[in-house]
Amino acid sequence: MELAETGDQQQHPLPAASVAAPPTPSPARRIRMLDPGVVIQRPFNALKELMENSLDAGATSIVMSVKAGGMKLMQIADNGSGIHLDDLDLVCERHTTSKLERFDDLKSIATFGFRGEALASVTRVAHVSIISKTADAKCAYKAHYADEKLVPPTASDTNARPRPCAGNKGTIITVEDLFYNISTRRKALKSPAEEHAKIVDVVGKYAIHNSGVSFTLKKHGETTAADVRTAAGGTRIDAVRAIYGAQVARELLELDGTEPKLDLVVKGLVSNADYSMPRGTFIFFINHRLVDCPSIRKAIETVYAAYLPKKTFPFVYLSLLMPGQNVDVNIHPTKKEVHFLHEDVVVETVQKMLEAKLLGSNASRTFYTQALLPGAIAPATLAAASSSSAQASAAARSYAHQLVRTDNRMQTLDAFMAPAPRMPPNRVTLLSTAGTTSSSAPAPSGLFSSSAAAPARQQPSIQSFLAPIAQPEGDHALVTEDAEEEEVAASASASDHISITSSSAASVEPSSLAAASTPLLNIRRRPVHLTSVRNLLSHVEQTSTEGLVQMFQRHSFVGCVKPTLSLMQYSTNLYLVNVAKLSWHLFYQIVLREFSNFGTIRLNPSPLLYDVLMLALDDPESGWSPEDGDKDELATFMVSFFSERAEMLQDYFSIQVDGEGRLVTIPALLDDFVPELDRIPLFFLRLATEVNWDEEEACFEGVARLIAALFAVQPAANPLADEIPEDLHSNSDIAMSHARWQWTVEHVLFPAFRTMYPPAGFASDGTILQIANLTDLYKVFERC
Repeated sequence: MELAETGDQQQHPLPAASVAAPPTPSPARRIRMLDPGVVIQRPFNALKELMENSLDAGATSIVMSVKAGGMKLMQIADNGSGIHLDDLDLVCERHTTSKLERFDDLKSIATFGFRGEALASVTRVAHVSIISKTADAKCAYKAHYADEKLVPPTASDTNARPRPCAGNKGTIITVEDLFYNISTRRKALKSPAEEHAKIVDVVGKYAIHNSGVSFTLKKHGETTAADVRTAAGGTRIDAVRAIYGAQVARELLELDGTEPKLDLVVKGLVSNADYSMPRGTFIFFINHRLVDCPSIRKAIETVYAAYLPKKTFPFVYLSLLMPGQNVDVNIHPTKKEVHFLHEDVVVETVQKMLEAKLLGSNASRTFYTQALLPGAIAPATLAAASSSSAQASAAARSYAHQLVRTDNRMQTLDAFMAPAPRMPPNRVTLLSTAGTTSSSAPAPSGLFSSSAAAPARQQPSIQSFLAPIAQPEGDHALVTEDAEEEEVAASASASDHISITSSSAASVEPSSLAAASTPLLNIRRRPVHLTSVRNLLSHVEQTSTEGLVQMFQRHSFVGCVKPTLSLMQYSTNLYLVNVAKLSWHLFYQIVLREFSNFGTIRLNPSPLLYDVLMLALDDPESGWSPEDGDKDELATFMVSFFSERAEMLQDYFSIQVDGEGRLVTIPALLDDFVPELDRIPLFFLRLATEVNWDEEEACFEGVARLIAALFAVQPAANPLADEIPEDLHSNSDIAMSHARWQWTVEHVLFPAFRTMYPPAGFASDGTILQIANLTDLYKVFERC
């Protein structure tokens, strides 16, 4: 054993360095080779130093490109102040700087660089070229550097002086073959992908802190999207959204506070108590320097530990501003660490501000809506998941957050008890002339052209069409006592005026109403073989998606928010839907599906179409002006226009205009749904002026769109009128009206939505918004 040990010792002798040797000064070249390894450790260190130089030069736009993680190429271009021609000789020499004149200036240093080591260190381990132009220079100049000195651009060239070239104001620095002369360092670097990820991380942090500067980072020679891209003049929230995504940006709270005793200013963005991730993001800037501060980080993690689940971390961006004399920035070669006075007090101040902000945000929560994307996971994937789960074995475990607790096939009792409309006591008088309107009236020179004035006639008020519809009861229209008295008075009057009450303004014959989705009982359904109608229906189906169709076929109605917005559930998701947009597309598709098979809504008494059109021309929304011609002549011409097409309108769309020019019927599209009659005047005006009557398909499409607009739910002109009134329960009329539209939306419109083909655009334009899902709610409940 002793011989073996002796043999081992002979095979592995002690290094000769163990013998003391006298110290000798290191040669200048050895010093130059050792120093860069301290300042430039990895590619991102070099890019960080160059980026800070651009910020010190006042740049508002910084564009960077890297290749192979920065080991083959790094290029940074800015629009800063540039480098003067006389300074290009010295710019890369060691300890050459324009930012520090005396050592005492470190106490108030306001720039990133101050030692003059960055460019010098880079030139010792890479090939560097600089193109720069100042505002007053006539052209840019390009110079090449190696070992801190100017060198010729090629080996055969002997002139090392900067040469004029084309260029914009600012500086472009190119670094190639990093660590080409230090093979061990080059081999010790991570993979290009990891080095690139580190560069992206550093650039993103500077982009958030300097949100007023445009940052762009991309891979050299690739056409893919930039890894970092922020806009100049944006906010820090915008920068976070561009770099870390909208999910992080919308969960942030703004931190803003001061500590007067220390002259400390704290600004930042921190995630709320609802957001967490497995790997946290901590960004610390002290006097605009990106640093690591373990004490502040530990204090922040301690605060969040009371709010976040275990092994999850927050997003924190923190910027501290304090007097320069309290901060020592000359601690670390790469300046990633600083020391500052009153550290315990500063940490405690930050901790208190963060606790107060999180406590305030915990009292209330903000819910954000996410519009469904075309082909998104909600409809299609959930439907696929539902079908696959149905085929799974019964022994498979179902979790609580995956259970759907509603059945879209269930009905409620109130579906069979429609609230009856309450008849207002006031009467509305419609003024019209008892004569008929001539159907052979000459047409004016243009639909809205100047013409001779026609005899003046007393025009009806548009309020005469505001009366609610009397609902049918049995085989007769519901008539109130006031209505009967009014009819007696009207029949006894010898005047030319027709006096009607709100109840008899438009009586609806029950036999004429039927659901648009089923054949009418009293009308034999006619098959439609028109190619134009089939083309329009085909287009409707092609622009829809299977996922949205399934969503509306299997939805469960939840409740009304207001007349134009409602809630519905599909699978485990809750959606806010725009009833106004949905109803327009529903009625448009009903018009096409039930083409020439409509029921009718009979107006009793039937108003003169002339009076209806005069109401429309008097409406400011019509856009009529004196240059368009006399209203009377225009109305007379349009009556003649509709009389000539009366047979087609009645046959295809159930719009009946009799021989006397009276409007007798309009189409019935849905059971228990009658449009607002105050829209009829503008409907006929637009029917005459906005429809292409020369081409069949364009004509049918135009009429269908206008009928859909007539029937669709429309938001109130006054936004406040669209809200649920505060005196809902104290005012019986308002309560009845509220109950009526709520019943109509739930039991008339939403059941009809099951038959429609929703356009794919609904998934992205805000018509359908997902506001909650069961899985995320369970996460919240488990945390509580």
